[in-house]
Amino acid sequence: MTTETLATTDPTTEPGKAPLVIKHRRRRPRVLAHVGLILVAVVMLYPLLWMVTSSLRPNDEIFTSPGLLIDTFDLSHYPDGWNALSKPFGSYLLNSALVVLGSVVGNLVSCSMAAYAFARLQFRAKTVAFAAMLLTIMLPVHVLIIPQYVMFAQIGWINTYLPLIVPKLLATDAFFVFLMVQFVRGIPRELDEAARIDGAGHARIFLQVILPLMVPALATTTIFTFIWTWNDFFSQLIFVTDPDLYTVPVALRQFIDAQSQSDFGALFAMSVVSLIPVFLVFLFGQRFLLRGIATTGGK
Repeated sequence: MTTETLATTDPTTEPGKAPLVIKHRRRRPRVLAHVGLILVAVVMLYPLLWMVTSSLRPNDEIFTSPGLLIDTFDLSHYPDGWNALSKPFGSYLLNSALVVLGSVVGNLVSCSMAAYAFARLQFRAKTVAFAAMLLTIMLPVHVLIIPQYVMFAQIGWINTYLPLIVPKLLATDAFFVFLMVQFVRGIPRELDEAARIDGAGHARIFLQVILPLMVPALATTTIFTFIWTWNDFFSQLIFVTDPDLYTVPVALRQFIDAQSQSDFGALFAMSVVSLIPVFLVFLFGQRFLLRGIATTGGK
C-alpha cells in the first residue's frame, strides 16, 4: 500500500481537509523555492554586505578576508573618513542634496506640464514631437555630454550646478514625461469636461483636477530622480571641477589615490553613509513605485 493510499484512507483526517501527508508534499516545493530565493538574495546582496563589513575592519584585513565575519571591529574609519578630505564629508552631502532638490523640483514641474500637453492638448506635429521625445530615451549620455559641455562652457556655466539642474526644468528626462503621459491618459476625460463646464481653462484643469490625481506618478518621479541624481558620477565629474562644489560620488573618488596608498576603509565607511539617504527614500517611497508604474490613473 502506497503512502498516498495511507493518507487518503487515514481515519483521523477531518472531513473537508487535505490529508497531512499531502499537505507536507505541497509545502516541500514552497520551502525549496524559498531557500533558493534566499540564496539568490544573499548572492545579490553580498557586495553590499561585504562593503559594510569592510568598513568595520582594519585596513590590512579588508582584502585578505572575502567572508562577512569580522575578527576585529574597527569603527575608526567613520570619523576618519568624515574628516579625511579638505572639508567635512557633511558638506558634500549638502552639495548632493542641493543638486537633488533642484533636479526633483525641475522634473516634477516640467515633466508634469509636458505630460499634460501630450495627453490632453491637440497641436500641430504632436505625434512627431512625442516620437522624437521617445527617441531621446535611447540616446546614451555619452553621446550628449560633449555638445552639452561645449554649450554650457560658452555660456559660462561650467563649475556650477546649473548644467545639472537647469535641463531638468526643460523636461529633458523623457522617461518621466512618458511615465506621466501614460498616467494622465488613464484619468477619465469626463473630469476635464465637468471642469470645463464650470468655466475652467487648461491651467485650472491641470492644477486642480489632473495634478492632484497624479500623486503616484509624481512620487515615482521623485524617487527615481533622487536615486539617479544622487548616484550620478559621470555628469557631476564633467561639469563640476571645484573641490568645494564636489558632490558625494565625486568626493568618494578622492579616497582612491593612484600615487600613494588609498584609504579603502574610509572609502567604504563614507560609501555606507552615502547610501543611507537612498535607502531611506526607497524605504518610505516604495509603496508609491508600484502605483506610479502601474499607470492606472484615477479610474
